[in-house]
Amino acid sequence: MAIPRFAFHNSYARLPERFYARLAPTPVRAPKLIAVNADLARELGLDPAELESPEGVEVLAGNRVPQGAAPLAQAYAGHQFGGWVPQLGDGRAILLGEVLDVHGARRDIQLKGAGRTPYSRNGDGRAWLGPVLREYLVSEAMHHLGVPTTRALAAVSTGESVYRESELPGAVLTRVAASHIRVGTFQFFAARDDREALETLCQHVIERHYPHANGPLELLGAVCEAQGRLVSHWLAVGFIHGVMNTDNTALSGETIDYGPCAFLDRYHPDIVFSSIDMRGRYAYANQPQVMLWNLAQLATALLPIVGPDRDAAVEAATAVLHGYPAVQEAQWLVRFRAKLGFRTAHDTDRATIDALLHVMAAQEADFTRVFRGLVEGSARGEFKRDPEAFDRWVADWRRRLAEEGTSAAEARAVMAAANPAFIPRNHRIEQAIEAAVAGNFAPFERLANVLRRPYTDQPEHAELQNAPRANEEVEATFCGT
Repeated sequence: MAIPRFAFHNSYARLPERFYARLAPTPVRAPKLIAVNADLARELGLDPAELESPEGVEVLAGNRVPQGAAPLAQAYAGHQFGGWVPQLGDGRAILLGEVLDVHGARRDIQLKGAGRTPYSRNGDGRAWLGPVLREYLVSEAMHHLGVPTTRALAAVSTGESVYRESELPGAVLTRVAASHIRVGTFQFFAARDDREALETLCQHVIERHYPHANGPLELLGAVCEAQGRLVSHWLAVGFIHGVMNTDNTALSGETIDYGPCAFLDRYHPDIVFSSIDMRGRYAYANQPQVMLWNLAQLATALLPIVGPDRDAAVEAATAVLHGYPAVQEAQWLVRFRAKLGFRTAHDTDRATIDALLHVMAAQEADFTRVFRGLVEGSARGEFKRDPEAFDRWVADWRRRLAEEGTSAAEARAVMAAANPAFIPRNHRIEQAIEAAVAGNFAPFERLANVLRRPYTDQPEHAELQNAPRANEEVEATFCGT
């Protein structure tokens, strides 16, 4: 079979050379296909059979560069856990190019784990199998949950080892994104006083993502709105990003960089999974405020092109940032009202939602099982320490539904569409990775298939809904580098 045909329509590669480093992926010894996302392939105008062919696997591994590609590693900077790093960049990823999907949307196709680049610093530019499978499972789960996200087109093993704390099997992920432009991309040029590059990048992002925006302030406002919606959706499905650095904040409003991410099992607002988040900066409930901090860094980077008067530019950008909390709060209320089956808005809704979350936190109730249990009538069983506390909340909840004239059946329909039955639970991901390292990909394949329908009851896979037993709990997740 011929090498897969990508209808590349590249734009980032036409930007000035200082935006990136041009280089091809580093070939691997013995690539072998793990998975191809056939539905996504077709959405991108690609033939899944071609991607699954030996020639296709060579492309997905980085051993062949398809015609029309313009491979490059992007330059960017960023704040990592609040600390400034003036140069980061794609240290183990190569952007092959862009395609227009069947809907006319522009999508990046990038290989993660594709070898060293000028931005690798002391890294080997490779990825090991575990983070590749984690990102495949979680990013695709997020997509099917309805959360804006990068996606996974394919995963291949490399036939080579990578060395972290031990020798591990190597792999490459093919990631698809609306773009890979980050807050840190703007910071990179602002730190170098490169106004021309800032103006070029601003115009590129506007044309690509926010064509209605007129200038940097309107771009900032559009990004604030997108990120407010995104973070609210994270909170509604119990997702913790784990590494919300500015270089991991995409201008497109998509979730990007699934390193030490995790979904809540037991609920508490201060829960942290990331092994490198020593002070809880990126805890579950901190995510809205952290995103505002990240957006403030974007605003700072944009100041040189907002206007000649810096004080006036600061005032104007600050006014835009002040709009973010209201957007985020409004979107949060929309999503949590739906999780409780409310079809209308009421002034007491925030208090009602907070009251449930307080009881859940006090009793360490499982986040997903409680909300899905409201659909199925089984939520009370998640409050083992003091079910009467839940009963008191239920009485108020039912009164609220009655006041708006919502029947039990109507409420269940609303809640069933807002509360997933299945999420990529941390212990199930770890089990799938452990099995894959041993050569058994069946748990990975099963989990990937189930997560394609997270809002659908799948009785044959009911055990995947279970919270972890004590000996299954995952207390820490790790960066994919």
